[in-house]
Amino acid sequence: MNTKITIAIDGFSSTGKSTLAKQLAKHLGYIYVDTGAMYRAVAFFAMQKGFITSSTFDKSALIAALPTIQLSFEFNETLGFAEMYLNNENVETQIRTIEVSNYVSKVAEVSEVRAKLVEQQQEMGKNKGIVMDGRDIGTVVFPEAELKIFMTASAATRAQRRFAELQQKGDEVSYEEVLKNVEERDYIDTHREDSPLVIADDAIEIDNSELSKAEQFTIVLDLVNDVIKAI
Repeated sequence: MNTKITIAIDGFSSTGKSTLAKQLAKHLGYIYVDTGAMYRAVAFFAMQKGFITSSTFDKSALIAALPTIQLSFEFNETLGFAEMYLNNENVETQIRTIEVSNYVSKVAEVSEVRAKLVEQQQEMGKNKGIVMDGRDIGTVVFPEAELKIFMTASAATRAQRRFAELQQKGDEVSYEEVLKNVEERDYIDTHREDSPLVIADDAIEIDNSELSKAEQFTIVLDLVNDVIKAI
């Protein structure tokens, strides 16, 4: 089956968008792009430079520094997926902390940041055969995507998943802190002026609160095959 399509996966934080996208890309032989990692890398950069702290956010300084930010993905054969590089440095581990999670939605609100990253994302997907996940893939980055998925789950379920993931990594964090972060990110993502998180009119919504990863993958793969057959 040589027909290639664009698959856009949007949804709330910690709904397993990246896990699903990686599974699909590997199965289909498609390119996978984790746009959340790109925004996390910019947030990490802002933290390193002191542009954003728990009490301040110098947006002007971040905007002025955007031309100095180089983002790229490099495939790690051992891990089986591409890792995030910021200015030629592997930051895959550093960008997955709760500290970065606390700032990423605020950084993603900045229109100039979004414009820079959306342009890069659209360039990555110009030849189709791509699975991309994020917050505005089906609405802004690829509004003409052949398949759009919107993933959701209860805040409590998502916080529990994220808490277990962080614990497994050895991060010292409480469930209450993770739940607060999930709820705050939901609010910021859905209320920002530039490209808020919304369900595209032609997206298929999947609540995976009660689904296993295998069940979810099967459901979405069936949707992919249906779309390809219809082309």
